[in-house]
Amino acid sequence: MSHPVAHDLPGLLQRLTPLIRDAGQVIMDIYATDFDVTQKGDDSPVTVADQKAEAVILAGLDKLAPGIPVVAEEAVAAGHIPEVSDCFFLVDPLDGTKEFISRNGEFTVNIALIQQGRPVLGLVYAPAIGRLFGGAEGHGAWLEDAQGRRSIACRSVPAEGLTVVASRSHGDETALDAFLNGRTVASRTNAGSSLKLCLVAAGEADLYPRLGRTMEWDIAAGDAVLRAAGGKVCTLDGALLGYGKPGWDNPHFAASGL
Repeated sequence: MSHPVAHDLPGLLQRLTPLIRDAGQVIMDIYATDFDVTQKGDDSPVTVADQKAEAVILAGLDKLAPGIPVVAEEAVAAGHIPEVSDCFFLVDPLDGTKEFISRNGEFTVNIALIQQGRPVLGLVYAPAIGRLFGGAEGHGAWLEDAQGRRSIACRSVPAEGLTVVASRSHGDETALDAFLNGRTVASRTNAGSSLKLCLVAAGEADLYPRLGRTMEWDIAAGDAVLRAAGGKVCTLDGALLGYGKPGWDNPHFAASGL
């Protein structure tokens, strides 16, 4: 059974938008300082921005959607993993911590709602570049930036070939070359964080292969936006990616548009 709050996905998106912007502002306030970087148990970097943004999101979700479990990256790293069933949130308060540390602007705040293993709602906010992506199952996807809010959708692959976007910080060029072998590729570019999924959703790219480790909270919000825009995220055997997996690890996958 889904939670009553989840019955109105557009309304929930609207209520979550100020929350994700608040978390983004917390991150940007820290981004402007000489912040410290520490290492988590898996040797991945973490900053106070990750932790403070997650605290803002968790407090907000507790008010907006009480009773829906939240699986959040930093809480999981600290050993706080809630029991989940058919309806839960996945939160990555700062995806692209390496991009944050290198100050290239390609980091995002991510909130997704999962129902029955599917990402049915997602918000991805890139505060340093002023882009907010949103989408919900059955209601389409949109981008909000300095020009206002507009609908977005995946595009058909142009005649000249695919625009492929790959990870800036976690690339395996040999594996990517092998995956793309036999495909017509017009261009390849790199980007950080869950922005890659959103670029496909917005028709700015056609394919994002991820041939390395990711966690569910890394991509769930971007996956929701992409699906709402007409795209999909599939495992390499062609199955739609599911959520709520043991350990929260994803297999290798490819995100694509039309």
